[in-house]
Amino acid sequence: MKRRDFIQYAGLGAGAVMMPSLLLGNNIPAEALLEPGMDVMVKKQLADVALNTARSLGATYADARIGRYLNQYVFTREDKVQNVVNTESFGVGVRVIANGTWGFASTNNVTDDGIKKATEQAVAIAKANSRIQKEPVKLAPVETYGEVSWKTPIKKDFKEVPVSEKVDLLLSANAAAMENGANFVNSALFMVNEQKYFASTEGSYIDQDVHRIWPTFGVTAIDRAANKFKSRQAMSAPMGMGYEYMDGLDSEKIQGPEGMTLYKKSYDMVEDAILAAKQAKQRLTAKSVDAGKYDLVLEPNHLGLTIHESVGHPLELDRVLGYEANYAGTSFATLDKWKSKNFKYGSDIVNLVADKTQVGSLGAVGYDDEGVKTKKWDLVRKGILTNYQAIRDQVHMIGQNESHGCCYSQSWNDVQFQRMPNVSLEPGTEKYSIDDMIKDVEKGIYIAGRGSYSIDQQRYNFQFGGTAFYEIKDGKIVGMLDDVAYQSNTQEFWNSCVKICDKDDYRMFGSFFDGKGQPSQISAVSHGSSTSRFNDINVINTGRTI
Repeated sequence: MKRRDFIQYAGLGAGAVMMPSLLLGNNIPAEALLEPGMDVMVKKQLADVALNTARSLGATYADARIGRYLNQYVFTREDKVQNVVNTESFGVGVRVIANGTWGFASTNNVTDDGIKKATEQAVAIAKANSRIQKEPVKLAPVETYGEVSWKTPIKKDFKEVPVSEKVDLLLSANAAAMENGANFVNSALFMVNEQKYFASTEGSYIDQDVHRIWPTFGVTAIDRAANKFKSRQAMSAPMGMGYEYMDGLDSEKIQGPEGMTLYKKSYDMVEDAILAAKQAKQRLTAKSVDAGKYDLVLEPNHLGLTIHESVGHPLELDRVLGYEANYAGTSFATLDKWKSKNFKYGSDIVNLVADKTQVGSLGAVGYDDEGVKTKKWDLVRKGILTNYQAIRDQVHMIGQNESHGCCYSQSWNDVQFQRMPNVSLEPGTEKYSIDDMIKDVEKGIYIAGRGSYSIDQQRYNFQFGGTAFYEIKDGKIVGMLDDVAYQSNTQEFWNSCVKICDKDDYRMFGSFFDGKGQPSQISAVSHGSSTSRFNDINVINTGRTI
């Protein structure tokens, strides 16, 4: 499923209908999620079967990933439960290099015999492919870590929370929205646990336990007399956390303009649903924007999607090299721009970083899916393009000898490849709040939440909408706007960034189902930022036709 389609369907609450294309695994009872996985010593023994078999068949490198993937999705609409889905997927994937060429095979027969057969198939595939391989695979060196483990630092495991409690929360949010003016409301909870074991012929044995959660909803208000309807999506962000994210602690919130609550490390779904219903009703009578040039004040829940599309994707090295051209396009940020060492991706205050270690983020893991310890690195520093996102068999193409640690596979059944890490805009260094930002704007628009978007195949020219829009005049918000979208190109947009709030305003947006590759795979990734101002941006009216 494409990213924009998922955002649309999830917002409309049609997730239950779309689940077959999103779920990975077999349906199981909820209580089966709590069953313990395979003992780590047994995993090591089975992984060694793959590694030893690969060596005996002439492979110069091999890795094995034993994965147990658990998912629970809960869907409701108004006062009804639409669906509760629990799935489990368990198997092993084996990747090898033989005759200088990659080969991959997988199996759900997680026994000595099943793994041996899969490894034999992977080596046979590599040798067959080597007949047309022009250059041998070059792997960047990686440290040998021995036997290590890593776990998402959660406080409450979603698997231990009764389904009834989750349903009650969603229905309470629905009821609160209906009581405050919504005519329709859909809500959902997406919860994921990846139990992954990695072993390679280079001596690493890595056990990881990864958790993610995403609460979301969409409310719709109708004006039947005017034959109009308006919607507002949740202001939540998917997070790499446990169920504690749903606690809604006051200490983890920021008060935005017009009574809007902006959430950091916890989320109050009922509170957000109440405000969403009120804002959806307000949008029915909101002033339609006058097209023209505005200074835009963009909050992180909105800006995260812009970062994702205009920074995260164009700086994937495989996209830069044209490997994604057939599916999702190429990139304007070509190697010649990077080699020049002076390409102005953004203004001097724009610092964009990739970080697979960021606590609470969707992409946070200790090690990537080819056994590389994760890290943080610069993509854009003081506005200058400085690096890309690359893995072990790519970094030599840009003259580097260390993987960035951003290799990922959506399951044991799929080969791992380069995926976007968390990509974020660093906050400003001076104390500067949302209120300060608004006070400094004479003619502008404050945009919260993500909405529709469009970007070209080179990730250059784009258009973005949002969830809630407020007009700013002479340093004050004067009312709600509607039919707002802004247009720019990536370089022009980031060079127009003139102010960024400090770290106290820093928050994360995320994508639970980011698609890439053929066959297509999904991954989860976060984008952090503080509220930022972009001057003199072209705004169009999406509700008027010529």
